[in-house]
Amino acid sequence: MAIPRLQLLPDPVTSAAVALPGWQAREAAPSAETLAVVLLRAGLVAPHDMVQALTLHRQRRGRLADILLSRGMISETALYRAMAQHWGADLADVQACPPDPRLIDALGAATCLRESLLPWRRLGDVTVIATAHPEDFARNQPRLHATFGKIALAVLPANRIEAAILLARGPQLDHAAQRRVAAAESCRDWGGQTQGLWARCGVILLASWAVLAPFSLLCAATFWAMLTLLLATLLKTAAIFAALRRPPPEGPPVHIQRLPIVSVMVALYREGTIAPRLVQRLGLLDYPRELLDILLVVEEEDSLTRAALQRACLPPWMRVVVVPDGRLKTKPRALNYALDACRGSIIGVYDAEDAPEPDQIRRVVDRFHHRGAEVACLQGVLDFYNPHTNWLSRCFTMEYATWFRIILPGLERLGLAIPLGGTTLFFRRAALEQLGGWDAFNVTEDADLGMRLARHGFRTELIATTTFEEANCRVLPWVRQRSRWLKGYMMTYAVHMRQPALLLRQLGWWKFIGFQVFFLTTLSQFLLAPLLWTFWAVPLGLPHPLVDSLPPLLYDSIATIFLFTEVMLLAVTLVSLRMTPNRIHPLWAPVLHLYFPLGSLASYKAAWELVTKPFWWDKTSHGHFAPPEMPAPSAASAHPHPP
Repeated sequence: MAIPRLQLLPDPVTSAAVALPGWQAREAAPSAETLAVVLLRAGLVAPHDMVQALTLHRQRRGRLADILLSRGMISETALYRAMAQHWGADLADVQACPPDPRLIDALGAATCLRESLLPWRRLGDVTVIATAHPEDFARNQPRLHATFGKIALAVLPANRIEAAILLARGPQLDHAAQRRVAAAESCRDWGGQTQGLWARCGVILLASWAVLAPFSLLCAATFWAMLTLLLATLLKTAAIFAALRRPPPEGPPVHIQRLPIVSVMVALYREGTIAPRLVQRLGLLDYPRELLDILLVVEEEDSLTRAALQRACLPPWMRVVVVPDGRLKTKPRALNYALDACRGSIIGVYDAEDAPEPDQIRRVVDRFHHRGAEVACLQGVLDFYNPHTNWLSRCFTMEYATWFRIILPGLERLGLAIPLGGTTLFFRRAALEQLGGWDAFNVTEDADLGMRLARHGFRTELIATTTFEEANCRVLPWVRQRSRWLKGYMMTYAVHMRQPALLLRQLGWWKFIGFQVFFLTTLSQFLLAPLLWTFWAVPLGLPHPLVDSLPPLLYDSIATIFLFTEVMLLAVTLVSLRMTPNRIHPLWAPVLHLYFPLGSLASYKAAWELVTKPFWWDKTSHGHFAPPEMPAPSAASAHPHPP
């Protein structure tokens, strides 16, 4: 518990920076080689393993300790005992003597997590600082000395430092995670008296209009439905032609001398069955283990998932981050909470059911290396590993193929803001932290973050790598999932339109118009789709209240819009099917007409929840369909753009 070496100091006052004898002398030594000698002399690492570890250390300039642990060459206990001996320090015992929360607050809990530093305790006028990386202690020495005065070094594994900080300051970190995003760009104030008043006024206005002038209301709603249908079709048409353009060449591959650490967060909630499979899938990622930092983020009260992860025997490069219990339980809140614990300069996000292609992380690192700092986000392609389960899974697969292989690449080529998907996302950490991470209260945090990236001058690019997911192919869970997405779209549009003039200045005219067209057409088409379906009664010889009142030219225009829309929908579906490795017969494309009505049902549920429970996260259950052997990357899956 105590650090007895402190008692050997001849004069602690004269050693104001570090109160440990010999530490400053060791600081200048080549730490990797000298630590290697200590471990070899103690017989803790086999000589051939140490040769391999030192070779990797010289090639990648990573930490020798991380290489040894990630490759299973030494146990954590033995390594840190040797490190303590090497640096002339002792191991901190945070179980017998928990850290002083006031010391953590003095440095900042987020800083402690980011730097793997734990201001542990005070002994007299000396503050003992536990660190997982003694070789980096000199870099933090001036700040620590300015904050605490006399300091002493102790050694503690990074996972224990994180656990101690989260135990001592978990609620404070959780509160900060909920409010990382600036209030002007967050929806956390949604649901107050102002929104309730506007909702009641809107309902009263529509009800009064329907009673006093029902025909004019029908005409106005039909006009808006047709206008948004035309705009949506034109946007898709432009996206198709933009996506079909041959992409510019990537340029010759460049050797990256120092690969970055990549942290990937996976938010899990009530995933007791899928957790072991997730560990197995992520284990297929082809990236140096000492540079791969996987965080499995679970809620404190989710004992089911935590127990499953304990049984899964996590490798050293995977760790569990426990989010303290709280009233708000959303994925973005969990990601914000775990962000400070990430060690990488690149931050990725996966979902619980994801199966990424093995070379995905390498592709991401290469793309970021080739791009400038303005490219802050890379969005991968999503596809499904159970496309043939039933008709709903086939329709879901066709919809995703269109979205990720035509629409999103087209939006990128058109220079418009990209509404992100919730997984296979990778960010430059500096840009993500500048934006405040995710809005913890937005249930479609990905689309919102895509808009905020564009507002602040950052770019998002599509990257040619595929992650396979489980298609949600049960009707009621599909409706619940889609209602959450649409509720988030409604909230995202409302939040960003609080100050239209500011949004226009930040986005510019082109992206501002694209923002309006995308969100307004998407939401309007789902909500007003039943009104448009009534026109299908005309070819069947049934009466329609509007048709008899419309001039022939106007009715012909409506019929032309309908025909144009149907042709474009069929065309984009058939083109996207050729670009996905999931071979679905083209005759399934017309079945989408039976699929999209579910979206209208979900939109009404979303509108109701937007008023009654805006922050409720309707959880999607996963793990019902185990994936078969993953398909090898093909030309279609490796390239979201057609050849």
